Amino acid sequence: MIPLGGVGEIGKNMMLVEVDDEILIIDAGVMFPEDDLLGIDLVIPDFSYVKQNSHRVKGIVLTHGHEDHIGALPYLLKDVNVPVYGTKLTLGLLEVKLSEHKLLKGTRLKVVNPGCSVQIGNFKVDFIRVNHSIADTCALAIHTPLGPIIYASDFKFDQTPIDGEVADFHKLAELGDKSPGVLALFSDSTNVEREGFTLSEKFVGSTIDEIFRSARERIVVATFASNIHRIQQIIDAAFKYNRKVAFTGRSMINNIEIARNLGYLTIPEDMIVDIRNCSSLPDNRVVLLTTGSQGEPMAALTRMARGDHYHINIRNGDTVIISASAIPGNEKFIGETINQLFKRGANVIYEDISGVHVSGHASQEELKLMLNLVKPKFFVPVHGEYRHLYHHAKLAEDVGIPKENIYIAEVGDRIRFTEKEVKKDDSIQSGQVFVDGLGVGDVGNIVLRDRRVLSEDGIIIVVITIDQQGKILSGPDIVTRGFVYIRESEELIAEATSRVEEALKECEKNNITEWSVLKNTVRDSLNNYIYKKIKRNPMILPIIMQV
Repeated sequence: MIPLGGVGEIGKNMMLVEVDDEILIIDAGVMFPEDDLLGIDLVIPDFSYVKQNSHRVKGIVLTHGHEDHIGALPYLLKDVNVPVYGTKLTLGLLEVKLSEHKLLKGTRLKVVNPGCSVQIGNFKVDFIRVNHSIADTCALAIHTPLGPIIYASDFKFDQTPIDGEVADFHKLAELGDKSPGVLALFSDSTNVEREGFTLSEKFVGSTIDEIFRSARERIVVATFASNIHRIQQIIDAAFKYNRKVAFTGRSMINNIEIARNLGYLTIPEDMIVDIRNCSSLPDNRVVLLTTGSQGEPMAALTRMARGDHYHINIRNGDTVIISASAIPGNEKFIGETINQLFKRGANVIYEDISGVHVSGHASQEELKLMLNLVKPKFFVPVHGEYRHLYHHAKLAEDVGIPKENIYIAEVGDRIRFTEKEVKKDDSIQSGQVFVDGLGVGDVGNIVLRDRRVLSEDGIIIVVITIDQQGKILSGPDIVTRGFVYIRESEELIAEATSRVEEALKECEKNNITEWSVLKNTVRDSLNNYIYKKIKRNPMILPIIMQV
């Protein structure tokens, strides 16, 4: 087993299974960039090893349709053309992505129903229904000569799911009891720090019903566009209280259309109104479903809070429900959006102060239940930062897994299982690949370092014109961006110019005409002066023109 993502981090989940000369890929997700990755749109796994061994890859199996599990597939499928297996909703969401990348026609998508098995090369894979914050989520059992490996990357055990589809406890227990038993369990670690059980999704439905009952003006609900069960409960509450529903946000509109077409969402046609027509309805008849639960700067809810949405802006008396938890790193953006909503007079209800969201991930007691159901010989925690993996490993020890049979993985580890032990063989090339616009992997550490310098201290451009003998004809002329405002810093710029002139005269006196030496001389003369003067380190870019 080789994790290419999803261990020691939240996101870009991807796992390779190697048996003999065949490879099976589980998931291929994205991770959203941290604040210091300036200009980066997405982070995807490094596919180098997969590309080098593409002739050995037999297929790709998907656990569910979240971005951190399917978002990198369009980039992977450009180089690896193999069948992709997943449940109906998972592949429905994937189709939209492949269509945007013009890859849909050439990709072989194979729908698998939960509870069924597929043969992919020599791999037999069982799709086992579990609960999560998106419908059609499955754990996978990959059968190997040493016994099945169960991969349960995202799950919880919801005893009262919205769609009535309870997790397949029987299949999990059967695998645990059947000889030779489960070889290894790879299990979700996201909520390992939370005691007890994760609340049922139905708990949110009763909270939303109560809010709808008491709201007197418009209701705006922001939630994850992929949380179809949450959306259904919002629709049900709107129907109960005789409100029309409008949608905004590209991913919200797309996902609702996909879910309705596939039968996962039930919305009476006469309930839906175009967002442009909401103003013609009384405020107490309107519910708006929107993206932006993470405070993304260009998302619909954020624009409403700022007052620059195309069709609807928040006003005094509106009820705004943020029905989602903060993805780590987004807390500041969400806080700013909530502050703006309160300033506009809205009644804002969010997770910190009420039960408008429950997690889709298992808490401690459910994680223990999974371990006790499948009774694995070996255990590898996944889907979490290092502290989550560490705590999950301790939890596994508590339920009786021997310490030497537990492995905390790092991205790129080649984890070898035998009948007697689990150990690291070696590491493969792995890591992060940055997607910036249409460029994949063309932005590396040096470019990011330059972007960081530009964002922190700005740039100084020094333009010099020389003749063919190296004599300075004009300049130096100094242009700055993001450093100082020249009209307010004329003395500083004048002194900097004279420093460069002196340095260049010294070069002229010593008959130095090599461009690289001249550029370094300009940088050194300015660096020292500017740092001593104002304690800043801007990027200095000398430009030499020869005439």
